[in-house]
Amino acid sequence: MSEVLLTGATSGLGRWLAPRLGQAGLTVLLHGRDPDKVERGVAEVEAAGGKAEGFVADLASLAAVDRLARQVGDRALTHLVNNAGVGFGERGGAREVSADGYELRWAVNLLAPVRLTRALLPTLRRNAPARVVNVGSLGQEPIDFGDLQQERRYDGVRAYRRSKLALAAWTFDLAAELDGTGVTANCLHPATFMDTEMVREYGQTPFSTVDEGGAATLRLILDETRSGLFFDGQRVAEPHPDAEDPAVRARLRAVLEGSGPRGDLA
Repeated sequence: MSEVLLTGATSGLGRWLAPRLGQAGLTVLLHGRDPDKVERGVAEVEAAGGKAEGFVADLASLAAVDRLARQVGDRALTHLVNNAGVGFGERGGAREVSADGYELRWAVNLLAPVRLTRALLPTLRRNAPARVVNVGSLGQEPIDFGDLQQERRYDGVRAYRRSKLALAAWTFDLAAELDGTGVTANCLHPATFMDTEMVREYGQTPFSTVDEGGAATLRLILDETRSGLFFDGQRVAEPHPDAEDPAVRARLRAVLEGSGPRGDLA
């Protein structure tokens, strides 16, 4: 049976997706930070008639990302859904850092999915056709390469939006790299301000339901065969121009390959 690794599967969009992926015939490798919530998520998939296994990891730690990759690296993995993320935080909230000293949104929204995907690419290639789906956002802002870690004039919204632009840009690079391998890579904005804990934490009135964003994401995971695209819900859309700019992507690639200051994966 084909398997899907779904990060951030215990709340919001991920919790909506998990049982439906199980119903679609995929074994759900269900990730979360809280063991009790992971156990609950596995039970919800099984109650819906699917199969699931739980994995606990805090993706704010690159060591934990590596452990998760090792745990699933020999599985029949055909789908990787990088859904886990950190939102805006509370309005006016202070700058936070990951276990490795990176700005938290940069770490969880970008470095973690990059590291996890890189580690699992051999598995995905072996099990091709396979798909990588990165849950991004239309809320994107240009990256300040002189202040990747948001050490000056920190703002949680800006940090989030820069991490999501970087994720989209990296997705396009990944898709180009994987061309011809049978592995696709796409990024999507599921829906605007869904009714999730992340949105409520910021004090934002929801604009959309989780059902709306979930349906768009589920379609992309199960049905989309194209690669290198950005979706707004169920339609192909344009991301911020910087995400498609070759110069920006080259600078980001240099950072992610280890030659940039405090943005690297070294």
